[in-house]
Amino acid sequence: MITKEYDLYKKKSDKIKALFKFSEKSVPHFWGLKGIDLKVYAGEAVGLIGINGSGKSTLSNILAGIIPQSTGEMKIDGETSIIAIGAGLKPQLSGKENIRLKCLMSGFTNQEIDDMMDDIQAFADLGDFIDQPVKNYSSGMRSRLGFSIAVHNNPDVLIIDEALSVGDDTFYQKCVERIMKFKSEGKTIFFVSHSLQQIEKLCDKVAWIHYGELREYGDTKEVVTHYKEFIEWFKKQSAADKKKYQDKFKVEQKEFNEENLKIIASERGHDASALKGPAIGKMSVLTKVLLVVMLFSMMLFGYLQLSGRSFTSIITNPSSLFSVNQTHVKEKLALENTQEQKQNNEIYYS
Repeated sequence: MITKEYDLYKKKSDKIKALFKFSEKSVPHFWGLKGIDLKVYAGEAVGLIGINGSGKSTLSNILAGIIPQSTGEMKIDGETSIIAIGAGLKPQLSGKENIRLKCLMSGFTNQEIDDMMDDIQAFADLGDFIDQPVKNYSSGMRSRLGFSIAVHNNPDVLIIDEALSVGDDTFYQKCVERIMKFKSEGKTIFFVSHSLQQIEKLCDKVAWIHYGELREYGDTKEVVTHYKEFIEWFKKQSAADKKKYQDKFKVEQKEFNEENLKIIASERGHDASALKGPAIGKMSVLTKVLLVVMLFSMMLFGYLQLSGRSFTSIITNPSSLFSVNQTHVKEKLALENTQEQKQNNEIYYS
């Protein structure tokens, strides 16, 4: 059961303050995903649909390993690659430099990159712009470059997040052909799109995500039909009713908690392991205690160094920690006076 919980900090300073708080009850939370269960087999193309803010991109980023889930276990057999508009591209670098950088990050050697550089550039079809900074590219050009790099990395799982919505028809057909080739090779594809026509053409199954919940998962035709019926119903509502409907689900995402998750897990027959998160996550109370002790120790030893005191003297006489070391002050003043006198004598004799 994959979930994703976000802390809604109002200011950046609140994040620092939260490190020293042992209770996070005062911090508002938002559950972008509220228990997603998906079983996808090799060679399947799965579409992710849903209205804006439902969690499609959150799920795709978790699948790609860009962000960790809050709870749940995710097993992916093979390498993943995500294609999103401008994802992972450095604006200051040229298109060619971005190709080399992303391929190096994927584990390719410089020789391997040189061997496939021409094919990547030909597929992206950016012409002379391949030597220009990516920050000067249009959204369509960034999408073409990102798609070209991703497919030539030859991943086992390809995740496409709205990357085909900004390209022209010629590039779209080229991408469709490459996706079909991937499917024939037994690779798995996750396809995020608002274009139901593209979903119907490319996907074998569809997962309808609705405000963090998996509302329906199954055959493309059946799920898309039900989604179209919902969209038609939603469009007929008044502006006030639409807002009321959306606000209701957003409040539920804010009020969702671990107790609700336990109930859902029990209903689905999951054990306690479904409620555990990955190794990366929020700091435990023990970690926070150790962090506070470490900071205090650093401040204490820094103070001892500056004041000239020893750690033993503080242990034997703790009250001296808050008193001024008169001997050290006198010695410091005497040294300063000696240096000043020496400097005055040098000036006099010169």
